[in-house]
Amino acid sequence: MNYSNQHTDMSVFENLESSVRSYSRSFPTIFERAKGHELWDVNGNSYIDFFAGAGALNYGHNHSDMQERLIEYIQSDGLLHSLDMATGPRAEFLQTFHDVILEPRGMDYKVMFPGPTGTNTVESALKIARKVTGREKVVTFTNAFHGMTIGALSVTGNAFKRHGAGIPLTYSMAMPYDDYMDGFDSLNYLEKMIEDDGSGIDLPAAVILETVQGEGGINAASFEWLKKVEELCQRHGIFLIIDDVQAGCGRTGTFFSFEKAGISPDVICLSKSISGSGLPMAITLIKPDYDQWGPGEHNGTFRGNNLAFVTASEALKYWKSEEFSTSIQKKSEIFQKRLHEFVESYPELEGEVRGRGLMLGIASEKPGLSGQIAERAFAGGLIVETSGPDDEVLKFLPPLIIDEEAITKGLDIIEDSIKAVLGKEEAKV
Repeated sequence: MNYSNQHTDMSVFENLESSVRSYSRSFPTIFERAKGHELWDVNGNSYIDFFAGAGALNYGHNHSDMQERLIEYIQSDGLLHSLDMATGPRAEFLQTFHDVILEPRGMDYKVMFPGPTGTNTVESALKIARKVTGREKVVTFTNAFHGMTIGALSVTGNAFKRHGAGIPLTYSMAMPYDDYMDGFDSLNYLEKMIEDDGSGIDLPAAVILETVQGEGGINAASFEWLKKVEELCQRHGIFLIIDDVQAGCGRTGTFFSFEKAGISPDVICLSKSISGSGLPMAITLIKPDYDQWGPGEHNGTFRGNNLAFVTASEALKYWKSEEFSTSIQKKSEIFQKRLHEFVESYPELEGEVRGRGLMLGIASEKPGLSGQIAERAFAGGLIVETSGPDDEVLKFLPPLIIDEEAITKGLDIIEDSIKAVLGKEEAKV
């Protein structure tokens, strides 16, 4: 069926779909196909992708090797849905993940399939921390985002998203993230509160954090701060949960975003690009001593997505050597050099470059400016989104497989968009 011939009018979305839709508003066209770092709409317009499905497409759109494996598996009548029954693709993923990712890094974790999404893995992480410790409170940080279900929302900072819960979000306490307040050591404050019997703060079950806050504004914690968080948790018997849903799977240059910090989380949350192809999949990594679930104590109907297991195993081939990681770092340098040039060349942006690897952004102090640049860039053939509590950050999440020519072309569109929004005469977009 040729869907592009049947549906070419955006009014169907406006008339029939809920007002909760968001990206179809930001990118008001009907997309027809995609490959690698590019998308095409029904009118034949092409777009460079600096969005990558909000980080779910680190290996690009419709990766040829993954497509081939999917087609082969479907045509063999392989199981698509299987709950958590044993299947070949499930076994292949578990073994490949152990051999390619965990063992070479000296990491010993049990792999849990909590459900298909990032919020599922966060919910399971919070539950196992509370189950093992027997405690309730979880420490989270300013501008955190961990998902849209109630438990995950309780450790999320964004007021708009929290308000959507409609009920009090409890059993968590927020602390300032690294560099949130100049000259304020949030970890010393937290430890003092924990140790003081008169503080009114109970010993928490866990600390949950993103090493680079994606939705919160591309805030990157220093490796030194992350190490101090781990040390605090170890001193007090607190679970350390790293939410690597968006920052993981190579987004910051290494498979796990925390590798260069030299820390060993008790629980790790992965989703988005773990399937490699954009198919729904999530895993929760738990240190073996803490894997204290009873059978079926946490379950879900769609935790056995065999198509995702097939492509996830294929994607892990990128990590059999250091070559892919090195290429990400090289592309990051190209990106960062140009972004710093934008900030210096256009002081009207009042901009600041943030991030790590290919999880980057320009934060602007001017209200609405980042959104205007993103809108103009879309008109010029580039898909890019904003993040932060006030959408103040122009956020760059290109597929990790993007080539240097496309990076340069996309950044040229960004520069032309900046010029246009700032009223520069030489703007082309």
